[in-house]
Amino acid sequence: MMPQVTSSKWGDLWARLLSAIVMLALGGVSIWAGGIWAHALIAVLAGLIIWEVARMMVPDRRRIAVLLALISAVILFYLSETYTPKALGPLLLLVPGLLAARMIKPRRAVAFITANAVLWASWVLIVVRDLYGISWMIWLVGLVVLTDVAGYFAGRIIGGPKLIPRFSPKKTWSGAAAGWLAAGGLGFWMAEALELTVITATVLSVFVSMGSQVGDITQSALKRAVGVKDSSTLIPGHGGFYDRFDGMIGAALVMLLMAGALQVIG
Repeated sequence: MMPQVTSSKWGDLWARLLSAIVMLALGGVSIWAGGIWAHALIAVLAGLIIWEVARMMVPDRRRIAVLLALISAVILFYLSETYTPKALGPLLLLVPGLLAARMIKPRRAVAFITANAVLWASWVLIVVRDLYGISWMIWLVGLVVLTDVAGYFAGRIIGGPKLIPRFSPKKTWSGAAAGWLAAGGLGFWMAEALELTVITATVLSVFVSMGSQVGDITQSALKRAVGVKDSSTLIPGHGGFYDRFDGMIGAALVMLLMAGALQVIG
């Protein structure tokens, strides 16, 4: 029999844990296999998140949400399987965002930015798995999970001042700091597997952890703006896929920005 959790602070813990185990099992097998399996998983997740975003912004326009989701998933999967030339790839990734801005009239700019964030972050995940290997993917997924888990427990056990109460009232500075420490520890531990120096791996992990937290807070701000609690109810204990992968989106975008900055500098 599953133990009963009586405290309101921990009331969603078991649902979160069970959902996380299922997602890790399914996602882990696909990511480990790589190739078409990883591409399909990431494309489907991107499509589901785009669907949730559209449903949040225009809940009465269900066909728009389905159309944007299908277009996003198909484009991302096509690019991942063909590695379209550089000139065309970025243009195709812009298509769902442009369509979202066209169809979601109340919040054109937000729809465009959010759709592009999801698609570009998803593309980064594909590139990391295909070109850098499983160690980098394990590091990235582990970093986002550790940031979230450390923040969850530290925020409830330690508490303290809120991080950005206007957008995310449950997040605390203690939780944020715990996430940075956990991420830095993971980078320190995986430096050799990533073929980086200990300092580089640790610093990179902390910055990407911060990106994960920004992604989480940004999604919270969007939900508050449209007046919803969760992006959907598809995952017990977690809400929707956007609720679960908002941190991954932020982390992947930070990696993209840092890679771009290094190319400019170097």
